[in-house]
Amino acid sequence: MKFPGGFLQVLRVLLGIGLVLSASRTPAAMVVRIGQNFTGSTSGTDTFVTPADGDGAVGPNHFVELINGRYSVYDKSSGSRVQTKTDFGFWTNSGIALSVNLDVTDPRIVFDSYSQRWFASMVDVDFNNETSNRFLLAVSAGSDPTGAWHGFAFVADPVNGNFADFPTLGVDASGVYLGGDMFDTNNNSLGSVLVSIPKSDLLGNPPAISGRASFGILSSNTRGNILQPAVTSGAASTAESVLAVGDLGYDFQSHTNLVLSTIQNAAAAGGATLSAATVLAVPGYSVPINPPQPDGSSNLDNGDARLSACVRRVDDVLYAVHAVEVSRRAVLRWYKIDAASNTLTQSGTITDNALDLFYPSIAANADGTVVIGCNGSSSNAFVGSYAVAGETVNGALSFGNLMLLKAGSASYQSPDPVTGVSRWGDYSATSVDPSDPNRFWTLQMIPVGASVWATQITELITSPLRLTITPSGANIIISWPAGATGFQLQYSPSLPTSGNWAPVTQTPVVANNQSTVTLPASESAGFFRLANP
Repeated sequence: MKFPGGFLQVLRVLLGIGLVLSASRTPAAMVVRIGQNFTGSTSGTDTFVTPADGDGAVGPNHFVELINGRYSVYDKSSGSRVQTKTDFGFWTNSGIALSVNLDVTDPRIVFDSYSQRWFASMVDVDFNNETSNRFLLAVSAGSDPTGAWHGFAFVADPVNGNFADFPTLGVDASGVYLGGDMFDTNNNSLGSVLVSIPKSDLLGNPPAISGRASFGILSSNTRGNILQPAVTSGAASTAESVLAVGDLGYDFQSHTNLVLSTIQNAAAAGGATLSAATVLAVPGYSVPINPPQPDGSSNLDNGDARLSACVRRVDDVLYAVHAVEVSRRAVLRWYKIDAASNTLTQSGTITDNALDLFYPSIAANADGTVVIGCNGSSSNAFVGSYAVAGETVNGALSFGNLMLLKAGSASYQSPDPVTGVSRWGDYSATSVDPSDPNRFWTLQMIPVGASVWATQITELITSPLRLTITPSGANIIISWPAGATGFQLQYSPSLPTSGNWAPVTQTPVVANNQSTVTLPASESAGFFRLANP
């Protein structure tokens, strides 16, 4: 039932004994507050590689950042960096031999809630001979990312010796999955490669990858572009989902397809199979145009229409997001997909009246709380780190207002001498805290100088905006999230259809992230609500 006045919840209390007789929850704003919020790595200091390909994930006690040029571990309770090394050093420490003519690029890292292990991936590359490169994959020895890792390297295309670019990483209860965008020696796009590795092999003593299965070169016309195997948590009833866009959008035309595949029998050594592709009709999307900056430029590269960040699966629900163009502005398009039936259940677009939004990443918990982190900029605002939180009520997902997490401090310019384009991205990362699913962590890039970027790592603490009434002797205690700024506790002796609400005059006490008001019990019944006065 929806009531006037913009309130979020009504609680009826029999004040004489302090019992909650009825409580109704209506679609409500999600209360979001910022926890840890600190700078990670900085270009020119921690890494000399551009773009960052900013990736990271949160675990039980740490946040791990893996970007081009740097591996760092942070204590998530303080934000202090407790371990750091180059990305090259990370892989050699994991046991992989890398010759001096090789570099590593395109990092991905996830914490797997099933095994309580970390998985990381990159590809190696000889920039003087960009052919026949290798996938790099590592698994941690335990839940502590500062401890030992075991690494593997294997040729991405052992049949034809093609090059794997933009690798992707997914994991579920049965397997670990790698994808790659394949190119031949003449830099012609060939399609994608997809590799499935039994997780039990990687968790063995010693770890192994001998049971892996590769599905060869997969046509983009059939399987879509940039295959993103899902990072899965919870009780998935069907096999691993792999999602891709139907088109990258370089023709600047509207495209209306996503492509969904599943990897089956992934736990069996060499036995994984790939289902037929399912084409999902979605609202039209096109490649986002470059965003403006306050220096008047529009040469910052905000990518194409690919799903650049992780696709998340929670139980049987897939969540994905990418940047698209609407009315000459970069905006965010999100999707909610039933992975059991391979059907699109909901999609939506997140816009801002002033900002172009780009390089988004998404995460969700089992309650249907969803957080999207992204970059945003305009002709009046430097590139900043932003986030938006959504809540699922009666099966429908809706998002609140965009939050600024950290503003940039300069217009960013690092133009390519040939194209004039300043690289940014190529993706960001958002993940759910396995110790508290109401806490989300996001990693975004921001400019801290005219040609200097840094990563910003932010913890977001979410909670539904709801009232709780607890009896306490001769009193009742009414509490609600302290982050609900701008709301007023109001009282009515009866449930009115309009008006007749009066503010509760007691000043709330704030402790443990809760606002509380203590009131004496009486023999009359009443109703309380939070409202925008």
